[in-house]
Amino acid sequence: MTSYVSIAFNVPLPALTYIAPAGEPCPVGTRVVASLGRRSLAGYVVENPERPPLGVGPLKTITRVIDGGPVFGPDYLELAAWLSERYDCSLGESLAAMIPGGRRESPIPELPIADEVPAEEPELSPEQKNAVAALIAAGSGLFYLHGVTGSGKTEVFLRAARATIESGRGVIYLVPEIALTHQLVAAISIRFAGETAVLHSRLTPSQRLGEWRRIIAGEARFVIGARSAVFAPIADLGLVVIDEEHEGSYKSGSTPRYHARQVAMKRCAEQNAALVMGSATPSVEAWHLMNTGRLTRLDLPHRVSGGSMPAIEVVDIRNESSPISRRLSDEIRATHAAGRQTILFLNRRGFAYFFHCRSCGYEHRCTRCSVALTYHKNRDTLVCHYCGYTTRPIAVCPECGSLDVGYGGFGTERIEEDVARLFPELTVARLDTDAVKKKGVLERTITAFRDHEIDILLGTQMVAKGLNFPGVRLVGIVLADSGLTLPDFRSAERTFSLIVQVAGRAGRFAPDGRVIVQTMRPEHPAIKRAVAGDLEGFYREELAVREQLGFPPFSRLMRVVARGRNREEVEAAADEYAKAVARALGADADDGGSEILGPAECPIANIAGNFRYHVIVKTRFFRRAHRAVTAAVRDGRKNRGVYLELDIDPVSLL
Repeated sequence: MTSYVSIAFNVPLPALTYIAPAGEPCPVGTRVVASLGRRSLAGYVVENPERPPLGVGPLKTITRVIDGGPVFGPDYLELAAWLSERYDCSLGESLAAMIPGGRRESPIPELPIADEVPAEEPELSPEQKNAVAALIAAGSGLFYLHGVTGSGKTEVFLRAARATIESGRGVIYLVPEIALTHQLVAAISIRFAGETAVLHSRLTPSQRLGEWRRIIAGEARFVIGARSAVFAPIADLGLVVIDEEHEGSYKSGSTPRYHARQVAMKRCAEQNAALVMGSATPSVEAWHLMNTGRLTRLDLPHRVSGGSMPAIEVVDIRNESSPISRRLSDEIRATHAAGRQTILFLNRRGFAYFFHCRSCGYEHRCTRCSVALTYHKNRDTLVCHYCGYTTRPIAVCPECGSLDVGYGGFGTERIEEDVARLFPELTVARLDTDAVKKKGVLERTITAFRDHEIDILLGTQMVAKGLNFPGVRLVGIVLADSGLTLPDFRSAERTFSLIVQVAGRAGRFAPDGRVIVQTMRPEHPAIKRAVAGDLEGFYREELAVREQLGFPPFSRLMRVVARGRNREEVEAAADEYAKAVARALGADADDGGSEILGPAECPIANIAGNFRYHVIVKTRFFRRAHRAVTAAVRDGRKNRGVYLELDIDPVSLL
């Protein structure tokens, strides 16, 4: 008897029907290989129909079965279907984002236990005890653990996780970047020995599949990982933790463009589980939800490891001759003399972030993107950080013929060079995407800094996340306002959060921490509030502005980017799309419930040779607007020369 299977592939197509190989069972959840057109692709069995669909031609037979057993169950399909509908992608694209792609299982390497991981659980402060008790007593619901940097949020999460596992339920613990949480992973491995699974992109596909199988088998009930770990197939989910909830890395930048926070809320609601988020700098949306009572707020107002909040000082660098101000230089020397360490933060990679002619102002830009090329001095190369284009620096200006050409601005490479010149007796290391491309560099650098083999650690956002070193006395923010010029309504929020988070690396174990905030805009409210530690004031002002403009959390956003090789076609498609959405929204747009912004050129108007226009829909009626927007996108995708890219709840509008 012929058996049929419906297969969902990682392509924007619905599931297709095939014939199962004779004698080989293909239950729902099994991965198989089958031909699609001229390609041979891996896909997911999502149904076992009794008969083929009407009106189709001869069916193909599956090439081979990958798995000896399902990698997901029928109930897991409901989550995939929700993801597909919410974020406008195919069922196969949803499943590909959720499930590891390895063809065979392999174990992950044993985690070395860091020396600084305590063998015993620390004594809780009264505030920590109250927070743990509240989470255990509730058992379900939405919570936010708001505490200053170093206040012991992690310990609260781990105690709540222990209670959840002892009750027979499972835990998912999300972190923004797994590679920077070695100490946390080691602590979890000790406390939950034999029960822990790790899911993150630094594992091989086969290693991730091995961990996935352990979770399905019930061998691991505590899963720690980055964004995609929110899909871990824990059977009886009791608790989801989202550490550093404000981080943008919880939002996927490719199809499906989901946010882990939304997926976690969905899973917790369906399984009657608790969701607890935490940060010293909550997202503006989370702060609003706390104030309106939709999130239960738990506070940790004090540091717990003997430290105190650092003294923060603002330095106006408009009249400084070097990116390292005299004041910051003095503090670096004083810190070294005291036998302590320094972290320097700058949110720009490379040596300089533009290469230009000093005579006429010509700026050397990417040939395929509307952005300036970043100069990397160690490679003597200009690089586009959007499409990867590289070229050599120019020697003669193509506009005016001047020989007076060179770089402007500064990135982490330039600061590394300046620091080495100013402090030749100190050991300096750099942490950014370029520096850690080779495997093991990140881990070795962090270990060396922890062991006091490095005096100054310089880096981008990597040094703002998860670093907890007793030796750090001084944190220097080289240029605090680099993100304020971005044309994005979240730029002030990101700047405020970065300053507070980076400053929080200082003085975590001793009361003498110091922070130097260098800026060209010392009067900007986000910088003034961050330096003063005035969270209430910042969120109050930011929410007032958002409410006046109708931006989140007072609306939901949906952004559609039209991109293609022909500018006129892209602009016309974006214009037609905006009109189609307006027609579909009808009364919602007329009475102010929804508003259409655009079409307009994206702030980054060209990436990799594709012209980009976007349309933004602001709405107070999400479900109705979502139906209108997704229907218009699907109809608009019939234009083969232009691709429409939908982003629900975007975190960036660039």
